[in-house]
Amino acid sequence: ELKKLETIATDMELAGKMRIQAVDQLGEIGTHEALLVLLSLAANDKLNIDERDHTLKRARAIVKKGR
Repeated sequence: ELKKLETIATDMELAGKMRIQAVDQLGEIGTHEALLVLLSLAANDKLNIDERDHTLKRARAIVKKGR
């Protein structure tokens, strides 16, 4: 499922809203593997800056939950 969500989040043919929803679902999963996918997405310069920032926020939320 992580790979599917990552593919959706990086598919520039899809609407931005769908990509954001995929990122949100990764954040909801909240596992270490989901965190790694989110960090990979945040480093992807093909995504626009707002999507990358949103992705980092979701990644930060996972890190904070792990404390």
